Amino acid sequence: MFDTILIANRSEIACRVIETAQAMGLRCVAVHSDVDADAKHVQMADIAVSIGGPAPADSYLRGDAIIAAALETGAQAIHPGYGFLSENPDFVDAVTAAGLVFIGPSADAIRKMGLKDAAKALMEQAGVPVVPGYHGDNQDADHLAQQAEKIGYPVLIKAVAGGGGKGMRLVEKPGDFAAALDSARSEARSAFGNDAVLVEKFVTKPRHIEVQVFGDGTHALHLFERDCSLQRRHQKVIEEAPAPGMTPEMRAAMGRAAVRAAEAIGYAGAGTVEFIVDGSDGLRPDRFWFMEMNTRLQVEHPVTEAITGVDLAEWQLRVAAGEALPKAQEDLTITGHAFEARLYAEDVPKGFLPATGRLTHLEFPAFCRADSGVRAGDTISPWYDPMIAKVIVHGPTREVALSRLSRALEQTQVAGTVTNLAFLGALARHPGFAQGDVDTGLIARDIDDLVIVPQPQPRHVVAAAMAALDAGRDGWDRGFTLWRPLVRAVTLAFQGEDIALELRAQGPDRHEWSVAEERVTARRIAGEWQIGGVALPRTALAGDVVTVFDDYGLAFRVIDPLDRAGAASGDGNLVEAPMPGLVKAVLASVGQSVTEGDRLAVLEAMKMEHALLAARDGVVAEVLTQAGAQVEAGAALVRLEPQEE
Repeated sequence: MFDTILIANRSEIACRVIETAQAMGLRCVAVHSDVDADAKHVQMADIAVSIGGPAPADSYLRGDAIIAAALETGAQAIHPGYGFLSENPDFVDAVTAAGLVFIGPSADAIRKMGLKDAAKALMEQAGVPVVPGYHGDNQDADHLAQQAEKIGYPVLIKAVAGGGGKGMRLVEKPGDFAAALDSARSEARSAFGNDAVLVEKFVTKPRHIEVQVFGDGTHALHLFERDCSLQRRHQKVIEEAPAPGMTPEMRAAMGRAAVRAAEAIGYAGAGTVEFIVDGSDGLRPDRFWFMEMNTRLQVEHPVTEAITGVDLAEWQLRVAAGEALPKAQEDLTITGHAFEARLYAEDVPKGFLPATGRLTHLEFPAFCRADSGVRAGDTISPWYDPMIAKVIVHGPTREVALSRLSRALEQTQVAGTVTNLAFLGALARHPGFAQGDVDTGLIARDIDDLVIVPQPQPRHVVAAAMAALDAGRDGWDRGFTLWRPLVRAVTLAFQGEDIALELRAQGPDRHEWSVAEERVTARRIAGEWQIGGVALPRTALAGDVVTVFDDYGLAFRVIDPLDRAGAASGDGNLVEAPMPGLVKAVLASVGQSVTEGDRLAVLEAMKMEHALLAARDGVVAEVLTQAGAQVEAGAALVRLEPQEE
């Protein structure tokens, strides 16, 4: 076994690997960019090495700097985590050439699975079922359109070198194919440096079920399946294991296929074989097809760990050190059910716009597992994925586990940035999901019911006002008034709307509040403030923002009465960057007539492309940026002026 390993990654996955490695008695080396110098994974590690600037290309994608750090610190092996260089065969070759061990599969295995078209051809040879489609080398647009016609609409265009939904487009009719192909190629070129695509049949009621495999380079086994069907724009949101409705026959067939796939490429370490499943007629052994193999540990691996009792990171370390697989297939069993929800900093009502901000408060309930790479006081950076944590629960049955997930999300407390917490809570309560009736289109179909802007109740507003005035502190209301209760006023803002409150203290344990036109009485009973017998929720005050920890977190801004001259809302003439990012394309030119909804620019931020649209009809008066520019949030990009009559 090694005594020192380097983790070539950041955030929650680096923390996850460090936790297991240190428990095994290993010394851990962390690498970090300039902006990650004080990150959680850096603090957890035994040694930390700076490897460059904030952009991934200047740090976490610098294989030479990472290998140099490993050699300098005496590490014998490198764990890649997931993302960044984890599936880069050239990096694996370089690690091996430096005399180090790569904790993962061989470069040959990664190459064989790296291109979707070649991987599918290999899987066909190995007897693994694949989705009908075109995986050839001819990338002529007309040829691809002809192949789509042969396959039959709807079809999926997919980047051959991709993952995570990038470079993927659903096309439902021939007239949309050309535009979808251009869009997919552009995104694939940006994300992977390769704009080649394949075309596949789109399954009408698709379920995304994947099988966790583990190999020693010759033999492989599987650790059962995970259902990752709950997705938004091909991004996984909530995962579970085992898959609901799974039959013994289907599980055995998928397991055999996954093991054949792993053994066909001499796979070593942890990997995931992803299948698309037709769920229109239940789960049947003849209705699943190979999609791709992820040659690394997956984000959702904790649900497999929960139902099998296996520490997959420990297995990775042991197999990479030359040990045999810790268990045989017959030794593995499923116990209970597990869910994982991905908590992100993103503004859901604004189209899941990635967000930044300083986390002023972060707390998870004790009964769940929370894998997180950030702490209270840390900043969500625009340079990387905005994940805050993975919330994982386990229970004896699916029903119990889902109930625990719902409760864990309700009790998770985040302040300092907007999150998708309420959206996750709505999914956990979705009746179809509760019944196990899931497919990859569920979120898109029910998006209006899942994305609901919260409406604060009087208890929320009073709790925020008490925090703003520090009105729960003993002695706050001691002052001189003549023959009447002490009166205090405060104005809060929620979602841009002002809420005026007035407090009349009727003694240390009784407050009378005027909330808009409603009268509310708050009483302190046994040291706890209550309204109508219900305890006021906890709060956190940071600067002029009070977060009330109820209904998944409600943020109120405290209005300074001496500073009421806030900026007026725009009239729609100025298009601004909604977040820091890279301007990928400028589609507007001075003098161009545009209509509401026209694409004016494309901004890349947090690994996603975001189209910036015209908010009104008009004429482009100024273009204030250019492709390739790095801009801050709020930067003016395009200015419109009214169309002349």
